[in-house]
Amino acid sequence: MALKIKTRYFCSECGYDSPKWLGKCPSCGEWNTFVEEKISAKSNRGGKRKGLIESSKPVRLSEIQSLEEPRIPFPSKELNRVLGGGVVPGSLILIGGEPGIGKSTLLLQNILSIRNKTILYVSGEESATQLKLRADRLGKISDNTFILCETSLESIFTQIENIKPQIVVVDSIQTIASSEIDSASGSVSQVRECAAAFLRYSKETGVPVILVGHINKDGAIAGPKVLEHIVDTVLQFEGDRQYLYRIVRAIKNRFGSTNEIGIYEMVERGLKEVTNPSEMLLSDNRVDEMSGITIGVTTEGARPFLVEIQALVASAAYGTPQRSVTGFDQRRLNMLLAVLEKRARFKLGQKDVFLNIAGGLKIQDPAMDLAVIAAIMSSNFDVSIPRSTAFIGEVGLSGEIRTVTRIDQRVAEAQKLGFSRVFIPTSNLKGIKANYTIEIVEVGKVEECFRKLFE
Repeated sequence: MALKIKTRYFCSECGYDSPKWLGKCPSCGEWNTFVEEKISAKSNRGGKRKGLIESSKPVRLSEIQSLEEPRIPFPSKELNRVLGGGVVPGSLILIGGEPGIGKSTLLLQNILSIRNKTILYVSGEESATQLKLRADRLGKISDNTFILCETSLESIFTQIENIKPQIVVVDSIQTIASSEIDSASGSVSQVRECAAAFLRYSKETGVPVILVGHINKDGAIAGPKVLEHIVDTVLQFEGDRQYLYRIVRAIKNRFGSTNEIGIYEMVERGLKEVTNPSEMLLSDNRVDEMSGITIGVTTEGARPFLVEIQALVASAAYGTPQRSVTGFDQRRLNMLLAVLEKRARFKLGQKDVFLNIAGGLKIQDPAMDLAVIAAIMSSNFDVSIPRSTAFIGEVGLSGEIRTVTRIDQRVAEAQKLGFSRVFIPTSNLKGIKANYTIEIVEVGKVEECFRKLFE
């Protein structure tokens, strides 16, 4: 009997399927994202589904013991912090990032340092020789790590049954294809089916599986959105190729916080952990003080660090003022400029404003507002602010300096790095519990901050 082949159309953004082509996706609202795929209705009667070991049984909620999940720690403390302490057995982890950013290097140098686990590294993009050259460059050789260069899902599970690994790494999920789906690897159907097979395998056996995913031009992980829904943890590996620093950020984490980040430095022999990011993100304090440079204290999760803000304000040369931002929210900068114009009576409407977060970081912490407006006004007046001064505070639309979280950790970080003065919101004074040697200047309004800075 001939196999019946059906044609379906899938949205490449969210995975929505339709029997006919649509210009606009009804699910995510994106235009021109539907791709045609042919699906053969193959029968799987009498056989086990890929990755499924045995059927599960329903259990009463009262009979389930609430035990703390054991974790498999990685050699990298930064990666463990982002994951919440390590990898939970039976979890499915997805790590995404731009090509060449260092995803494979990060995973390879970690798994090669684990000596007490059998690890299977499945590569669909590189040959075994290429991986061996990378391992030699990292200076790590492991006898318990097996390399499998394969793109067939069925062949991968055959080798998994033979080796019985304790950790599985798949690089990348977009290169794996199942013979039961009549479409090319990387298509919506293939990515969804292969990810579901690895999910069934990890949940049934308790073996953690780490998937590497490509990203699209918008920075999101390529493939159907259901890929991010079915995995337990989604890690984003960020960084600019022009900078040496890389950041691992948890977008989704069922076993830990999504606020933690890990910072690495790209060196000749792989990725090196950055234990003190504040020193990395601040320029040399011995240089001459210049206008437009301030220091703000931000946090990622429970980790505070100091960031250098650079601003340049100049007269508009072409009539229309420019607003250029790197590492900060463009709309928030426009809001802060409007507050300065309306509440503090500073005329910036006919001036170009350029803002940069040093080190290639992208900051979304509202507590950096006070440092941003201080840098803008410092450049506008061409008056330098002492490099020993730090700023903490969120700016509201009425020009007030609002309360921020984790004030104790922020002030303590500024004091530890040798700063002599820190500006904080007046409403945060009651939240400070410790006695600090650093001078604390409380401000309640934007104009009050400027008077104390430039008096």
